[in-house]
Amino acid sequence: MAAILQIDAGNSGAKWRLVEGGEVVARGRLVLDADETPEALTAAARAAREIWLASVLDDRRETALEERLAQLSPVRARHARSERRCAGVENSYEDPARMGVDRWLALLAARQRVAGRVCVVDAGTALTIDLLAADGRHEGGYIIPGRGLLEDALLSGTGRVRDAQRELWSLDPGQGTGAAVSSGAALALVGAVREALRYAGSPSPVLIFCGGAGGQLFQLLNVAGIVVPDLVFEGLEVALSA
Repeated sequence: MAAILQIDAGNSGAKWRLVEGGEVVARGRLVLDADETPEALTAAARAAREIWLASVLDDRRETALEERLAQLSPVRARHARSERRCAGVENSYEDPARMGVDRWLALLAARQRVAGRVCVVDAGTALTIDLLAADGRHEGGYIIPGRGLLEDALLSGTGRVRDAQRELWSLDPGQGTGAAVSSGAALALVGAVREALRYAGSPSPVLIFCGGAGGQLFQLLNVAGIVVPDLVFEGLEVALSA
């Protein structure tokens, strides 16, 4: 089967993986505003017969990424888009295109993994929590500043907090300003997920975590669920493999 370069371009950077014969044969990250392209990505782009792109970038940065890819490969990228319906999932937005494609793809992948009600928790630059009914209807969701944004709001916007050092993520009360900020961010995000689940009612959804901090958040919550780091990539395959 032809090699496919899959790219998930988010606000804080891009993740990529090269898939061949249904197996991931290479993966890495790309700093969007960096001048140099990693050798591994260059090799992957040259080997790929297709390039699939999921992007939440603004027009300027997305164009810059496409131009960068064009320097590596003559293959034109195929874009995933948020739709009204796809693969048994129904978008709840009045204008489906307004839903971030990363959230949409995560829902598509979740539907493939779970037949019943599911809650997707994506802990990246933002924390998104999305509920999907057993019949595939998107019940709605929440978008909350992620850990970095919460900490930055205090570390950069408050006089005496500004010079505090970032600490490990923990729910323990912080004994120092930096630790208190990190613990406060963790508490806020854990509390947000717990409250969202309480408000969701029954039947209790299956929890799926993804995003850069998804594994950490899952551990802090100490609940039943699964961590799927490649959930958006899985959804990209659902959207574009047909």
